[in-house]
Amino acid sequence: MHGQVINLVRRGEATSRPALEQKTGFGRKVVAQRVQHAIDVGLIDDSTVALSADPGRPSRFLRFRADAGIVYAGMIESTQLRAAVATLDGQLVASLHRIWDSELGPEPTLAALKDMFDRLERKSRSTPWAIGIGISGAVDFGRGRVIASPMLPGWDGFSLRGWLRENYDSPVWVENDVHLMALGEWHRGHPREDRDLLYLMVDEEVGAALISGGRLVRGDSGAAGNIGHSRVTDDPAALCRCGLTGCLEAVSSGWSLVQRLAARADESPLLAAVLRKTGALTAEDVGDAAREGDPLALDEVAKSIREVGAAAANYINFANPRTVVVGGGMLRVGNWTVDMLETEIRGRLTAIANRDLHIRAASLDHREGLVGAAILAVEQLFSPAAVGLWIDNGSPIGRGAALQGSLQG
Repeated sequence: MHGQVINLVRRGEATSRPALEQKTGFGRKVVAQRVQHAIDVGLIDDSTVALSADPGRPSRFLRFRADAGIVYAGMIESTQLRAAVATLDGQLVASLHRIWDSELGPEPTLAALKDMFDRLERKSRSTPWAIGIGISGAVDFGRGRVIASPMLPGWDGFSLRGWLRENYDSPVWVENDVHLMALGEWHRGHPREDRDLLYLMVDEEVGAALISGGRLVRGDSGAAGNIGHSRVTDDPAALCRCGLTGCLEAVSSGWSLVQRLAARADESPLLAAVLRKTGALTAEDVGDAAREGDPLALDEVAKSIREVGAAAANYINFANPRTVVVGGGMLRVGNWTVDMLETEIRGRLTAIANRDLHIRAASLDHREGLVGAAILAVEQLFSPAAVGLWIDNGSPIGRGAALQGSLQG
């Protein structure tokens, strides 16, 4: 009951006591008690008088206090870490970014992420109410552990929740990184979405995620949207990191571009110079070369886009989303990449799938994953089952173990 009242106010669906009575069907006394409890613990503010159709019954505007607490958000990718502090409405207030090789393994990577959180905590001077983490690979959402991650050898079976719970007395939720990017764009992207959304991520890896009916589609084992490992070629040379042959990721990801162009760097003065200087190419190097007009890099990037477009069209025909959002490092090459991808996709869609489809670039400046991680933590924390477990304390601080154990995910 507490959760229903607080969430209606939190989501802006009821902003007065009469509106809560109407939405919940509870009597005036019950609503008054629940609202007063939320006010007493600092989650709702009613200091503003609202306009009322009944002069004899003045009403007060109810506002959720998003500043009552904070959550941590983290993203673990193969070549970088991101960390942020967000308010209880998922708005980022501070963030950090660090280049990092996550192949070093779970322990050093999470220690580096914790160091970033510690630096943010010194700035915010607040203890997190909850933590949301995104990571490349399939995730067992209920247990907070990695199931399989071809990009991160040594992480399979590792419990991120367990490690973080040893260091923070806060509930922890872990999700696939692309799933969180979709969640971030659906909740905070521009323009705001209220219909089904498919997120396409083209970066070191290729992935997708679907929001349908306002809910993230995880699949039975957390691997929904794993389009990077769909077979798109019979070429035996297209060996993927997952161990299969012919995967989309093996022919179109940033990782595969680096492999091919490193072998042909002598055909590109730009890439040859980078290789001589650093001894290795990165996906960012390839993107920079393409952005500067290098013919070899441009040609390979264009081939990758066409491959992604051809594969993505099949999923769009199947899922029939209203919006397709394109994100990842591909965007840094230039706006033309999204235009080319859209052309490839639309040329392969059925008329009905194409009719109302909107395709756009991600709008959150490469922070959609962090936004999604924050929203994940907030939504889980304020689920009706969770709120009742900590509302009497005023916050979940100090209740992390009990809360996580009761919710089981």
